[in-house]
Amino acid sequence: MAAGQRWTRNELLLALHLYWRLPFGQQHSHHPAVIELADVLGRTPSSVAMKLNNFTSLDPVEKSRGIVGLQGASALDREIWAWHRAMGVEAAAEMEALWQIQVEHQGVADVLPVDPSFELPTFAGASTSAQARATVRRGQEFFRRTVLANYQGKCALTGLGHPALLRASHIVGWAEAPQERVSVRNGIALNAMHDAAFDRHLMTFDDDGRMVIGKRLADGIGQSELVSGFLAYQGRTLTAAFRTAPNPELFARHRKRFLELEAA
Repeated sequence: MAAGQRWTRNELLLALHLYWRLPFGQQHSHHPAVIELADVLGRTPSSVAMKLNNFTSLDPVEKSRGIVGLQGASALDREIWAWHRAMGVEAAAEMEALWQIQVEHQGVADVLPVDPSFELPTFAGASTSAQARATVRRGQEFFRRTVLANYQGKCALTGLGHPALLRASHIVGWAEAPQERVSVRNGIALNAMHDAAFDRHLMTFDDDGRMVIGKRLADGIGQSELVSGFLAYQGRTLTAAFRTAPNPELFARHRKRFLELEAA
């Protein structure tokens, strides 16, 4: 690709997909993931790294941490950033499908043509139930990928690292927080058992990220399962996120619902 050639919309979506999985200090030209994407795009790793840092300059969460990134984001960079923030699940689905097609070389025939040159449509106009289901599924796949990457493929509570036993847990449920459905700040990586308990508000985490077990859980399972599966972790603090810390306001909402159910 000729030096200075403008980035296309699809290239920016791929860069944004990677952006959500790499912390600021690793958005550099020597990172293997940056090199991999550069090879796919036919660009230099430095060019990809610069684009990631351009996105950093647009990220309000990074700004709140005092991280400014690289100035000089293009008009299309800003447009893509605003679009993905506004579109939520639809944007996540489009990014995920594009990543699977062009980077992982998967066939996503039930969602999109597999021709890598095909300009992906915006899912906002999807009218059929099949398209709607595919959009939700791809959005959930994006959420799982980014949340598990945010905890480096391990349960944030127990450290369990087997992919088949890990879940990307929503802190606030899909129906309760439409704007946060695919936000990495609304997710934590948990093993399947603790994910189920957390999802049903049988356990929660306090302001310091320590596990709290509810009476409904303690009364509902056998003593040996309670001891080994839950009391062993009572008070344990969640592992810090690798890239983006969860939103404390969402944890507060989870705790509020937990206390309401415990008092019922």
